[in-house]
Amino acid sequence: MAAVMIGVDPHKASHTAVAISGSEEQLGTLRVRAGAAQAARMLEWAAAWPERTWAVEGAGGLGHLLAQQLLAAGETVLDVQPKLGARVRLLSAGRSNKTDPNDARAVAIAALRSPGCRAVTADDHAVVLKMWSRRYRELSQARNQIACRLHALLCDLIPGGIAKQITAEYAASILQGTVLADAVQAARRQIAAEYVRDLHHLDLQLRDTKAEITAAVRASGTTLTSIFGVGPVIAAAVLGDTGDITRFPDADHFAAYTGTAPIEVSSGNRKIHRLSRRGNRHLNYMIHMAAVTHIRNKHSQGGAYYDRKITEGKTPKEALRAPKRRISNTIYRALKADARHAARPAETGPGGQPGNDPESSAAGSHPERRLFGQATPRPEPSLRPATATPQARSRARNNHKAT
Repeated sequence: MAAVMIGVDPHKASHTAVAISGSEEQLGTLRVRAGAAQAARMLEWAAAWPERTWAVEGAGGLGHLLAQQLLAAGETVLDVQPKLGARVRLLSAGRSNKTDPNDARAVAIAALRSPGCRAVTADDHAVVLKMWSRRYRELSQARNQIACRLHALLCDLIPGGIAKQITAEYAASILQGTVLADAVQAARRQIAAEYVRDLHHLDLQLRDTKAEITAAVRASGTTLTSIFGVGPVIAAAVLGDTGDITRFPDADHFAAYTGTAPIEVSSGNRKIHRLSRRGNRHLNYMIHMAAVTHIRNKHSQGGAYYDRKITEGKTPKEALRAPKRRISNTIYRALKADARHAARPAETGPGGQPGNDPESSAAGSHPERRLFGQATPRPEPSLRPATATPQARSRARNNHKAT
C-alpha cells in the first residue's frame, strides 16, 4: 500500500484532517470536535491506511495537544509551519479558497514535498523551561506596564514626577508625603496606592518565578550559566526556545535562528550585509542582554571586543552586533557539548559496558529525574594523569622498602 500523508488543520473547537496519497490524490476527509475523544476518532478513521504519517500545522501552538496525543499512540507526526501550508495554497490552481479541508490538504502537500518539516518529539525538560521562561516574561511585561502607569500618575501628584526607576517601597514613601488639595488629588493618590500594591505583588511573583527557573536550570545540568553574562533566566529561555540543538548543523545556522547573523543584500560586485530582523526575536533579546552585560563590564572579553570595534570606526549599534554573534557561537558550542555529555552515559556505563548503570530503579523513578534527567553532571574526563598526593607517595615508598 502506498504511503499516506494526513494533513491536520487544528482549531480551538475542531480539527480537520485530509488524507492524500504520494501522488497528492485526496483519499478522505474528517472533521472532529475538539474533546477527549479527538485522537481516538482520528486514529479509528485513519486505520484504513496502515502506512501513514500525520502532518499537524503548528504542532507547537493550537495543534500541540493533538500532536502529543498522536505521538503517544505510536504515530509518526510532523510539524508543518503555517507559512508552508499558505505557500501551497497560494500556488495551487484549483483549490485556492481558504477552507478547513483546503488548509488541511495544503498542510499534507507541504509535509509531503518539504524536506524541512521536523518530526514532533515528546515533551521534555525544554518545555518546562520554556513555560517558566514565558511566565517570567509575562510578569516582567505586566510589571513594566504598571510601573509606566504609576509614573504617569505620579507626574500629576508630584511636579516632575520620578526621574529614576521606580520601586514599590519608594513609591509608597512618596505617596505618604503628598499633600491632597482636593478630591481629584485624593482619587489620584488612591489609584496610585493600588498601583503600588500591584507592583509589590508582581515583584513577589517575579522572585518566586525566578527561583523556580533557577531550580529547573540547575536540574537540567546545563553549562550555559558558566558563560559570562548568561544567568538562569537567559539560560532557561535559550534551552526552552532552542529545544534539540542537533537540528542546527553548525553555529552559522544557529546564528541565523537567533537573528545574530547579518543578511547579505549584495548585487553584482557590491557586497553588503545588513541587520537581520529574522529569527527568534525573544532569543535575540536574551543574547542582547548578555551582550549588554559584557559591555558594562570592561574586563570581560565581550567588553574588550566591543571597544575594539568602536576604535575601528563602528557605530555603537554596529559594534554591539559583534559580541552578540560571538555569544551566539559560544552558546551553540556549550549546547553541543551538553548534548554530547548527555548522550555519553546512555551509550556506555562507567565500566565501559552498555547498560551498566549503578543507579537503582527506585532512584530513577524520582519525578525530577523523569523531567530533567541527571541533576548533577558527571566530571569531564581529563587527558592528564591524576596527580598523587604526598601521603600516597609516602605510602608507596614505604611499601617498596618493605618488599
